[in-house]
Amino acid sequence: MSSLRLVLAQLRRRPLQTALGVILLALGIATLVFVTLVHGQLSRQLERDARHVDLVVGAKGSPLQLVLSAVYQVDVPTGNVPLATLAQLRGNRLVAQAIPLSLGDSFRGFRIVGTELPYVDLHEARLAVGRSWERPMEAVLGAEVARTSGLAIGSTLFGTHGLAEGGAVHEDAKYEVVGILAPTGSVIDRLVLTDTASVWRLHEGEAADDEERKTLEAEREVTAIIVRYASPMAAAILPRQVNAESRLMAASPANEIARLFAVVGVGIDTMRAFAWILVGSALLSLFVTLFNALEERRYDIAIMRLLGAGRARIAWLMMLEAWLLAAMALVSGFAIGLGAVAVVGHWLAAARAFTLTAAEFAPALAATVLVALAVTTLAAALPAWRASRMDVARTLAQG
Repeated sequence: MSSLRLVLAQLRRRPLQTALGVILLALGIATLVFVTLVHGQLSRQLERDARHVDLVVGAKGSPLQLVLSAVYQVDVPTGNVPLATLAQLRGNRLVAQAIPLSLGDSFRGFRIVGTELPYVDLHEARLAVGRSWERPMEAVLGAEVARTSGLAIGSTLFGTHGLAEGGAVHEDAKYEVVGILAPTGSVIDRLVLTDTASVWRLHEGEAADDEERKTLEAEREVTAIIVRYASPMAAAILPRQVNAESRLMAASPANEIARLFAVVGVGIDTMRAFAWILVGSALLSLFVTLFNALEERRYDIAIMRLLGAGRARIAWLMMLEAWLLAAMALVSGFAIGLGAVAVVGHWLAAARAFTLTAAEFAPALAATVLVALAVTTLAAALPAWRASRMDVARTLAQG
């Protein structure tokens, strides 16, 4: 009988004990896989989306909310700021670049962002087809928006009021799609971009006369302003200058995301600790299972030794049994972990938030495989050694 068939036969003799060890190890592996993929992918996305943003200027409120709404497009804005603020920032010698963002409408859950062309360059995006907008009510779609909606160059779309689906449709104002961006893997993939003047035109309506038009123009606002520093000195001076204004607030994406991860990191560390508890429990369970199996098979092992099986073959059979359990736990654990990542990724996609995929390979997952092999090898080491050192004569005499 081959070694594999012999080991499988032994496993079938104690299915419940075997299943318990495999399940515990599989759940530990699944948790490690889930934490590794989710934490890794979200960390990279947060860093990538904010890597060229030094400061966000917006209305007073929560700095984290301002960063999440303006940089990552996953929260509601804190309010609006006067358009004059944009001119003030651009006239400040500490500012290399200031890009306005105007939010308030959406298309099928994707946000419509009124901005300027440098915003596209900020995310290192390029056009896949078409051209950039040149006048109000022209739109450029992010890759994910185009893929999901099926819109093409020349198509038209109507925005809805609010940043989520279900708002009132602006049926009197349609956008014409003039360009589609190539995929970047960043937040811009999930946006409909248009000129800032499009947002003003949509919400101001038609002025009755020149005087009313001047009044509307004087009251124009933007939601937030993305700022890039002109020099390192700006990081120490500019936020204080902005925060001194009664209506304005400055928020650093780097600082706010660091605070966010300080809070979220507790949950991640808790999940990781729980995974290691499961792995430790699996180690104990597999050790007890293999040790009990050794005691049950002492007479069988003695017969095998009597028939010519060497000590190395006996130890090999015990180790093969452990590694087979590791293989079953790995397959089950990866299936559960990747399935959980896929489910969460689907939820995030439905919420038009971050992108999470189970198809992305993370080098850290290789460590999970090594953990499973190490646990099972450690659990089988003592039973394998005892089996190979068994006193054949005494065991046969005892029956």
